[in-house]
Amino acid sequence: MSLFTRNLLIALSITSAIVGTVFLSINYLNSLRVAELTTIEDQLSIDTISLDTQFSLLETAPCDSIASSTTLTSELSDLGNRLVYAENQLGTDNPQVVRLKKQYSLLEIRDYIITKQIAATCGTKPVTVLYFYSNTSACVDCDKAGYALSYLRDTYPTLRVYSFDYNLDLGALKTLIALTKVSGGFPAFVVNGKHSYGFTSLEDLEKLFPKGALATSTTAQ
Repeated sequence: MSLFTRNLLIALSITSAIVGTVFLSINYLNSLRVAELTTIEDQLSIDTISLDTQFSLLETAPCDSIASSTTLTSELSDLGNRLVYAENQLGTDNPQVVRLKKQYSLLEIRDYIITKQIAATCGTKPVTVLYFYSNTSACVDCDKAGYALSYLRDTYPTLRVYSFDYNLDLGALKTLIALTKVSGGFPAFVVNGKHSYGFTSLEDLEKLFPKGALATSTTAQ
């Protein structure tokens, strides 16, 4: 065997090993992504049942359900972060991601309804933020707005932050948009009923909140 032939065989062996490693790595990463989506879907199903139970509690002892509602808000935040990760990994048009986003959006809307019902019945003063972004329209500031809201939500755990893809084809979401009178222009915020469009800085975003709301949001629920 000539030196050239031996070197060629060695190069082919190395190339095959590299290709095989890449193939196995891709398959492994894909399996992790599928597992993550399945976990999110399972948790969404559980939380949907939890919300149904809370609606039943509201009919008999509405003010006793405040603590469980606060706990669910934290769980929703965690699910939202995981869904964003899945969306970034698989793309906004991935059918499974879109289906999960619809389920999650419905869960958010139902939690928002519960929060308003508890406030009306029990005299609580929650601070709610409806945040609308777009994956189809130009929105250079949507990512920055999302990061700012995540920071506020993490800093004030009982702050109600609900994020929605404005263009998601979901009847309940379209009804919410119509009722809250949110028009195009992103990012869009509805803070305790007050509308605002665009994002400049965290400081300006904080100015949208009622005076003292962020300082007391951990105890005002």
